[in-house]
Amino acid sequence: MQKFQDKVEVILDALPYIRKFQDAIVVIKYGGSAMIDPRLKRNVARDVALLNYIGMKPVVVHGGGKEINSWLDKVGKKAEFAPNGLRVTDKETMEIAEMVLGRIGKEIVELLHREGETKAVSLSGKDAGLFVAEKLQSDYDLGFVGEIKTVNAEVVRGLLEKGFIPVISSVAMSRTGETYNVNADIAACKIAKELEAAKLYLMTDVDGVLDSDKQLIQRLNKKKAEELIENKIISGGMIPKIKSALDVLSIGVKSVHIINGTVEHSLLLETLTSTGIGTMVTLD
Repeated sequence: MQKFQDKVEVILDALPYIRKFQDAIVVIKYGGSAMIDPRLKRNVARDVALLNYIGMKPVVVHGGGKEINSWLDKVGKKAEFAPNGLRVTDKETMEIAEMVLGRIGKEIVELLHREGETKAVSLSGKDAGLFVAEKLQSDYDLGFVGEIKTVNAEVVRGLLEKGFIPVISSVAMSRTGETYNVNADIAACKIAKELEAAKLYLMTDVDGVLDSDKQLIQRLNKKKAEELIENKIISGGMIPKIKSALDVLSIGVKSVHIINGTVEHSLLLETLTSTGIGTMVTLD
């Protein structure tokens, strides 16, 4: 009998959050190992579908670095990265990346459609001028790597109003027609700002932001985040995530959640429980 009571408690714990986020737009940057492991891929799709069923409006933004590397290996091309960690993208690599990202988007849509009456649509950042970019200026020539300059989210809003889940790949086009690879975290932040999303999730392979004792920080405000960066407690790839999060929050997004996509149903645990499992970043 206790196990049934525990299930009821879980549902009751979720009820305030279901009520609070009815009709709220939530942007999910999908990435890391959760895009590779078949079991985790299905779990993420089920989480997104459930958020949609209970009245939220999810938007999925994805990259595909690991699968791009795999395809480069298949054609005998070595992945190249600049000293700052960004992928060097020549013409051939860009063509492979665009193909792979398109396939990933279709696969995510297929997984979402398996969850019942869910309706999803795969989009490239090039569609309807969603992401317009310029070549990213850097000390190292990165090739066809872009910096998003404008976002036209009209098509995304239209899909959300019709009950669709947009699934967006991190590709952009310049005003002169060049195709650029763009950072998926930044693309998710840009679209979240434009849509004035209630929440932005950045899915990673780590539990969230850790303190000096390697313990998870569950809540992090702007002041504390800046202190942790200055003291080099936040370092490496987490720095651009946090800086992007703070930029998004300054525009109107209420919270950014850094969660571990390798934890089963991490989206639901972070959204529908009182404790959450990752790091929630807010202004105050």
